[in-house]
Amino acid sequence: MAYCSVDEARTAGCTGTDAEVAGWIAAATERITRYTQQLFEPTPLVIVADVAPDGTVLLPRRVRSITTVTPVVATDDAPSLPSSAWRVTSADVLGAVDAVHLRWGGYDDLIVGAESYNGGWRGLFESWGLEQARVSGEFGYAEVPFLVAQACALLAAHIQAGAAPSDADAQQTPGLDVDDEGNNVRIEDTDAMATPVSPSSSTGSTQADALLIGFLNRGSLIGGV
Repeated sequence: MAYCSVDEARTAGCTGTDAEVAGWIAAATERITRYTQQLFEPTPLVIVADVAPDGTVLLPRRVRSITTVTPVVATDDAPSLPSSAWRVTSADVLGAVDAVHLRWGGYDDLIVGAESYNGGWRGLFESWGLEQARVSGEFGYAEVPFLVAQACALLAAHIQAGAAPSDADAQQTPGLDVDDEGNNVRIEDTDAMATPVSPSSSTGSTQADALLIGFLNRGSLIGGV
């Protein structure tokens, strides 16, 4: 996943081989995801979210399509619900929200526990004590917005510029190798464990922040994507 092209990053000031520029773009993309808590390309994802009393499951990412909805129950053996048991709305439609709406009304005599004489869908959900649902599908914007691409290019150049140590820094930090222009070309592997993506108050670039301000999703329920 990358939110801008190599050419766009070069235009913004990135230098190096295509592979090196792609690396800076990847770093910028990660920071943008952390800052906005959004996905700007269609991305497969599994989300666990609370079920409201009215059967609404609000989803913290732009919905593209939903493939499965599974109740989260203590025994962890609930089957995926058939598509007749829920409907989907997406913020792609003006005035709509990103959500799965469980059909509390109605019934399906072909589904054990959801038969008309068992209380239909409501009876089935109540028997599970349904409080959360696991929703899998594709989430994110259909394509990268122009401002996000520009922010990614600027941020890639900004990160690269900030990563170039001075000669004095290089001498004091044995884990760094620099070329004749002072660019960092190697970082020792410290076996640091990867950490989940959590919200950030800034990308580190005021220019990028200004371009991304309209895309912030501070109501997100997910800190790991």
